[in-house]
Formats: sequence, C-alpha cells, structure tokens
Amino acid sequence: MEKGFLTAVKERRTFYGISKDITVKEDRIEEIVKEAVLYAPSAFNSQSARAVVLFGKQHDALWDITKEALRQIVPAANFAATEEKINSFQSGYGTILYFEDISVVENLQKSFPLYKDNFPLWSQQSSGMLQYIIWTALEIEGLGASLQHYNPLIDDKVKESWNIPANWKLIAQMPFGQPTAQPGPKESQPLPERVKVYK
Repeated sequence: MEKGFLTAVKERRTFYGISKDITVKEDRIEEIVKEAVLYAPSAFNSQSARAVVLFGKQHDALWDITKEALRQIVPAANFAATEEKINSFQSGYGTILYFEDISVVENLQKSFPLYKDNFPLWSQQSSGMLQYIIWTALEIEGLGASLQHYNPLIDDKVKESWNIPANWKLIAQMPFGQPTAQPGPKESQPLPERVKVYK
C-alpha cells in the first residue's frame, strides 16, 4: 500500500546513513525529479528551478570534488571528521543538484521593477518547495536523503564537470540512497506557540 502524503511528510527526515543498495529504478527517480520540476510552484510562473541528477560514477565524482575542495580549507588535524561526513554522502546511490536560473530572475526584475527586490527571495522559496517535493517523494519510495550546501565552494568545478550553464546558480545538493540507520528523535516546539487559528 502506497504511503499517504501526510504520512510521508511526518516520516521525511535527514538520513546520513545511506547506501547504494536500492531497489528503486533509476527511471523512477528521474520521473520524480522531472514531475517535481514541472509542477513545483513558482512566482509569476517563472519556472526558474533547474535540477541535475547524478548516478553511479557521476555521483561519486561530485563527492570527490567536494572532499578535495574541503581538504584545501579544513586543517589537516580536523580533516578526518570532515572526510567521514563526505564519505557518508558518497556511500549513497545518487545526488540531486538544485540550481536556479539567475537569468530568469534578472529578466523578471527588469520586467516588473516594482517587485525587483522580491524576485531573488521568491526564487529561493520556489527552490525550497521543489527540494521538499522531491525529498518527500523519495521518502514515499523508501529512500533516505539529506540536504547539503557546499556551494559556493564547489560551484566552479561542478559547472566545469557537468557542463552547467553559467547562468545556473547552485543552491543545494541532495545525496540519497537506501537508509542504513534511522535518525534520532526529533524535538518539536509546542504548536500553540507556532500556529494560531481564528474562527
């Protein structure tokens, strides 16, 4: 029986323990990403979101790039913990890279100057919704994922390695795979302090 949406919302967590041993077909993952990009909301229907899906050796290469970039800035005495963390992402099956097409945002700023300052914010909100749609959809498929932000440290090498257009801005990286360890309990602040209802 397929998991309901709100159940998936409740069970979607940050999974750091992931493996390459998944049963979900790559075609299904591609379908999820494409459908999410197609239907995620965006301000003025701007559709500025872009995504790149990395499987196999391409996924491994991304985390090799990240590891080497971090090696340049993390003191050698502290690098073991950093390397372990990056290896945990690399242990997954794939990674989704999230981008925003900055040229779309800039064109909207020119076309609608009254909202000029809002378009970058709305672009980020749209990207966040896309990330959440995909993250929750991966949860429904039984996959674990996390959201990482090694940009702008890896931006140039990512663009070079995967022929990314210059106007695409890297927003986040989402490694995913088969969960190998459950996340710990999650504390929540009291709802009455966070939600107000008036009737």
